[in-house]
Amino acid sequence: MSEKKHVFVVGMDAFNQAKLERLPQAAECEFHSALDFSDIRNVESFYMEALIERAAGNIEAAGVPVDAIVSFYDFPGTVMVPLLAERFGVPGPSLEAVLKCEHKYWSRLEQRKVIPDHIPRFRAFDPHDENAWSKLDMLPPFWIKPIKSFRSFLAFQINDERQFRSVMQICREKGGFIGGPFAWLMQRSGAPPEIAEMPESFVAESPIGGWQCTLEGYSYNGQVNVYGVVDSVTEQDGSSFSRYEYPSSLPLEIQHRMMDLARLAVQQTGLDNSPFNAEFYYDQTGDQVWLLEINPRISQAHSDIFEKVHGISHHSVMVDLALGRKPRPMERNGEFNVAAHFMFRTHEAGRVRRIPSPEAITRLKTRQPGTEVKIPVKPGQHLKDLQGQDMYSFEIANVFIGGRDRADLLDKYDEALSVLQFDIEKDTEAVITSSSGRIGERARLLPVDASPGRIGERARLLPVDASPGRIGEGARLLPVDASPGRIGEGARLLPRLMPDP
Repeated sequence: MSEKKHVFVVGMDAFNQAKLERLPQAAECEFHSALDFSDIRNVESFYMEALIERAAGNIEAAGVPVDAIVSFYDFPGTVMVPLLAERFGVPGPSLEAVLKCEHKYWSRLEQRKVIPDHIPRFRAFDPHDENAWSKLDMLPPFWIKPIKSFRSFLAFQINDERQFRSVMQICREKGGFIGGPFAWLMQRSGAPPEIAEMPESFVAESPIGGWQCTLEGYSYNGQVNVYGVVDSVTEQDGSSFSRYEYPSSLPLEIQHRMMDLARLAVQQTGLDNSPFNAEFYYDQTGDQVWLLEINPRISQAHSDIFEKVHGISHHSVMVDLALGRKPRPMERNGEFNVAAHFMFRTHEAGRVRRIPSPEAITRLKTRQPGTEVKIPVKPGQHLKDLQGQDMYSFEIANVFIGGRDRADLLDKYDEALSVLQFDIEKDTEAVITSSSGRIGERARLLPVDASPGRIGERARLLPVDASPGRIGEGARLLPVDASPGRIGEGARLLPRLMPDP
């Protein structure tokens, strides 16, 4: 029997390690941690030089041959892969290609060369420049975001100059958390000086929208392939994701148009021997496809739903590429026809007092074989201390469900909501700025699993911050504009401001 291959992971955690060890490749591979998840998340700062040396030291200390280096996490995971792969002489993408994807402004410049009609208008700006607003020469509404970030951190929808100026302070204060170490890397990467040394650290983009989905694919020896399309369903009247659903319900003709655009954009960056995920919108009104961004990695948030449908997660694609070989096909051998990753959110800051008990989660998983639950918060933790959150909500639970069809998924999620109980002591003052103003003390209720772009007749509603801070089956919902006793398709919901009987 031949010796096993050794694969080193930047950002290893228990959830993804279990996925790796269930792969067919696990029979020939051993998976090691180059850096743990705790080394790259919920940290005070990213000191890139120290992180790179720590990862290299861990790899060398393992005392085994190095056959592959991978990461399924965004910064700093994705940028460390090409650096470490080159250092240890194993297959991987070039650093330049990865940075062309990661640097949002540079990426748009490359995309404009090949798909100019499928990207928004964009301008870079410096949040420290008092004249940034006038220099943008863009009419609101538009979005602003750092040149490098992840999970919509510091991304704001701007409706007027007053709002723009009001968020500049937080952009100045927090923009360097990722932007600083990313700029350090850019300046040592060999990137063109006009990119590596540009003073602008944020980008503004005209709004794009519609049905949002993500293409999971890879580039191998210059050939770009897409093997899955995932719907990204956002909250009604919001920008935060409520669930990822697989496979996509988007018409195949539209999916193929997206695939063609993804091939052009990926090839333009030079990304090769690497997985990627590409986020798109389809605007049904104008029959227009828009590219949001390309990420040079698999989306680990999709790994469980791929496993439920295909029988293996798309970590398989990542591992094959890192070993220098063409990925094996992703066949439909899973237990379920469809799967979804639901995100349980609250829109008000506060301190977590209670989370679902292990016994409650076990009961749910017994009733729903295949369902998985991740709780990223702990009792005593303040939600403001969570990293990697968007600017409009806090993600406090992840529920992965497989089913026969969408209706089955939603029914199972309803049951999960009745089990997942959180107590959160809300702050007395709002801390999140919404696109329509400040979010006050009153509770807001979010449709979390309606069909893309609308609330359908099967919409389910998630109480996210009902009084007195308790989330789950204790929340009371009151339809305020539906026919008596029935929540209709256009219903709006308010918290019932009275005690439970």
